[in-house]
Amino acid sequence: MTETAYIYDAIRTPRGKGKKDGSLYQASPIWLTRTLLKEMEQRHNLDTSLVDDVVLGCVTPVGEQGSDIARIAVIDAGWAQSVAGLTLSRFCASGLESINLAAAKVMSGMEDMVVAGGVESMSRVPMGSDGGAWYMDPRVNEATHFVPQGVGADTIATLKGFSRSDVDAFATESHRRAAKAWENGYYDKSVVPVTDINGMMLLDKDETIRPNTNVETLAGLKPSFIMPGKMGFDSVILDRYTMIETVSHVHHAGNSSGIVDGAAICLVGSAAAGQKAGLKPRAKITMASVIGSEPAIMLTGPTPACQKALDKAGMQASDIDLWEINEAFAAVPMNTADDFGISLDIVNVNGGAIAMGHPLGATGAMLMTTVLDELERRDLQTAMITLCVGGGMGIATIIERV
Repeated sequence: MTETAYIYDAIRTPRGKGKKDGSLYQASPIWLTRTLLKEMEQRHNLDTSLVDDVVLGCVTPVGEQGSDIARIAVIDAGWAQSVAGLTLSRFCASGLESINLAAAKVMSGMEDMVVAGGVESMSRVPMGSDGGAWYMDPRVNEATHFVPQGVGADTIATLKGFSRSDVDAFATESHRRAAKAWENGYYDKSVVPVTDINGMMLLDKDETIRPNTNVETLAGLKPSFIMPGKMGFDSVILDRYTMIETVSHVHHAGNSSGIVDGAAICLVGSAAAGQKAGLKPRAKITMASVIGSEPAIMLTGPTPACQKALDKAGMQASDIDLWEINEAFAAVPMNTADDFGISLDIVNVNGGAIAMGHPLGATGAMLMTTVLDELERRDLQTAMITLCVGGGMGIATIIERV
């Protein structure tokens, strides 16, 4: 049995600064998720008993984000008792992996309609709270050539010859595009404001955009990863990449993704399930892939993941109208675009995580909402969504409008 997996809708919260003074600090991760589930139900007058499962990515599923937050959110939102819930982590790919898993469930015929996305409250559940041998076990550190991601990003810049001014210019453009998109209302369709339990507004717009950012102001920021490099991580890189003599440290807080809170969900289903629910499909999921990549540099996975998806779909990079490449660090989308020979004019056209932040488990699903809206606004057909992933992995998804 082979069904087509359609996307019927995609919505997200705004992204709030991931600190105690951030606007979403008062909103628990389950409140963020509940907000979106209730909005999806109300927006489409959705009979929630038609949904088989809710799949949520969450990179740090402990504390307030623990205990299978997906299932608890289903109950808290008052959805039908029959709706199951699954929480998963594939590091930064988790939100997109959830959508890909939902598509696989639908395409196989095992399930008919699935809500998929992700959530991360980085102000309330700090990154790394769940520990893990990769970070904490010295034997595993050495055996797996562990290097902090920022040093990996600096290595990409070194290998590709991206200068400090190059990555700062990319970051400046991310802020400019995000500010323009908000000013022109491009995000209005899919961003759901978050209120508190009394209905008072907490946040209705991405909080970390700085429209006045420029290369000159960014030039005053000190590189963030010189010290980790001196602690020995540069040596790990130089042992593996003998073609370079030194690591050029060019990344800092201004050209790297910000720590933020947020959630996003997509409604994925078969044609029959959509008809039964009275829904009109917006796009279909054509192909998806994951792949392992070099674990020390860690951030080069988008290129082989995208190529794998393109090959399986019988497509070429030139067939893709818009690209969403997560801006974990400026060098990541710059590297992927360079690998495929595509113009940055069609990459992250409404800004990215450098401007708006990277709510780990939710980001992949947020990229889906952004590019789906933009395909419709521009009357274009195809898009690629991709992220680099912790542990040295990449993920990619191709969608087509219907």
